[in-house]
Amino acid sequence: MTRVPAVAVAGVLALAVSGCAASAHGAQAGQAVINAVGAENEYANVLSQIGGKYVHVSAILDNPNTDPHTFEASPQVASEVSSAQLVVQNGLGYDSWVNRIESASPSSTRKVITVQHLLGLPDSTPNPHLWYDPRTMPIVARAMATDLSKLQPAHRAYFAANLARFDASLTSWLDAIAQFKATHRGVTAATTEPVADYLLTAMGIRNLTPFVFQSVIMNGNEPAPQDIALENGLLSGHKVRFFAYNQQVVSALTGSIRQNAVKAGVPVVAVYETMPTPGYDYQSWMLAEVHAIEKAVTSRTSTLRL
Repeated sequence: MTRVPAVAVAGVLALAVSGCAASAHGAQAGQAVINAVGAENEYANVLSQIGGKYVHVSAILDNPNTDPHTFEASPQVASEVSSAQLVVQNGLGYDSWVNRIESASPSSTRKVITVQHLLGLPDSTPNPHLWYDPRTMPIVARAMATDLSKLQPAHRAYFAANLARFDASLTSWLDAIAQFKATHRGVTAATTEPVADYLLTAMGIRNLTPFVFQSVIMNGNEPAPQDIALENGLLSGHKVRFFAYNQQVVSALTGSIRQNAVKAGVPVVAVYETMPTPGYDYQSWMLAEVHAIEKAVTSRTSTLRL
């Protein structure tokens, strides 16, 4: 199956570079600023919240129309990563291009946070979309604050205060998850890919789409005909309350399945691999996804785009 990015990767890089320049100009004159990179914009966003005025953060993957699984790093991206004092990456093969850049330009002082390793996950972990798990980002944010404090010990209290503020800001999202799980029992869903599976599990939602189907779609391949028939049967047979559709990576097949959901009257909820911009930070993005799911379940309302 061919995955079709809606915007060229070059555009993503241009946005990343321009964002870096804006961040640098925003720092106070004469301040020492830590040069940092978030491989995905959700990690870069949280890093900027923790680092504040003392961190110049660039997000490499920051376009919701680009397929992260097929991203190819340019020389400009290599330069960004090579010069960074702190890099935050997902792991699990999701952003393996970062590892290749780091290996090609080793540094004894560069700090690297690999979320997979931070969470103690083996390479065999099947779902790499770790940021949708409510348990992930508090752990990552704490590691960010720790490494930033090592790079700039004089601002340890500043980073700690930002960390506390970030943790507190997650309350609305976590409360919404808990409320949904307590109020809506036995909810079932179908999906194209395992993008939001960790969030669905946290909300008490059972995904009836077999993981083999999700994995094949995620890796850009064609599912077996019987698996496609099973997926469509979940929709036409009204066996699920909503259909979670990867709005970021589309194909003829996933588009046809989405249309089948619409025809069957099954609400469609758009999910994204990287944070939709502008208008969102990590917290508001995750909360918006929960609200979209709740609308689908309670009022059969689709959210086709955030």
